[in-house]
Amino acid sequence: MDRNHLADFLRSKRHRLRPEDVGLAAGGRRRTPGLKRDEVAWLANISVEYYARLEQARGSNPSGRVLIELARALRLTSDERSHLFSLAGVAAESSGGASSEVPLSVLSLLDHATDMAALVVNACYDIIAWNCLAVALFEDFSALEPARRNLVHRHFLDPDPDSRHYGLANAEEFGSFAVGRLRAAAGRYPNDQRIAALITTLYEQSPDFARLWDDGGVDVGFHSYKAMHHPVVGILHFDCVPVRDHYLICFTAPAGSPAYEALRVLSTPGTRVRS
Repeated sequence: MDRNHLADFLRSKRHRLRPEDVGLAAGGRRRTPGLKRDEVAWLANISVEYYARLEQARGSNPSGRVLIELARALRLTSDERSHLFSLAGVAAESSGGASSEVPLSVLSLLDHATDMAALVVNACYDIIAWNCLAVALFEDFSALEPARRNLVHRHFLDPDPDSRHYGLANAEEFGSFAVGRLRAAAGRYPNDQRIAALITTLYEQSPDFARLWDDGGVDVGFHSYKAMHHPVVGILHFDCVPVRDHYLICFTAPAGSPAYEALRVLSTPGTRVRS
């Protein structure tokens, strides 16, 4: 790990970004250019203290997962992301595996989308990016441990059944969809250890997953329409737009519909989200 060059690199990439580039309010006058350290830490889902230590060349070695989050928060290009991993002394994700890198164009879309709740989910169903309205509609994903940020792990193994699906209808069908897509992802990326480990864990710990897996279904579809019961704004009906492999899941509603008005309520600062 090259601590000094890593610190310089992080500072330079932080200074080049403006709050509006990442969907944050600009606020008042700033003493230094770019984002503040606490803003980068918030975007990367890590503590401010740990991020500050990295910029001061005295932090412990960051994990691959932390580097992925930092690359996303700092809007790094593919080359910059590879350089970040190199400076940290961590092997980048294998080219034979499913990517968790979110394209800059998609991150920009998330940041500037104000009337739809949007998530990005990778091939093994980790939620890897989201916008503010998705936090209001579902919960603060940055506060979750990794297992609870994986939708398949959450569906089959979360100890609290009431919190597994955020009030979405047809939740029982999600299991079949997810297992089929996970099998398809395992076929596309046979050397991806993350996908293999997730399948092994679910197969050993969830009889429901094992039964569906043994049925042999592959990539069995996706709901384009979802109904949801939200604890603050009630029953909502959404169109859901998925994209293969990286699943950009957008919850949209026609202008003037009850769900559209509910999203406007949830996007208002200070609105209470689910507990």
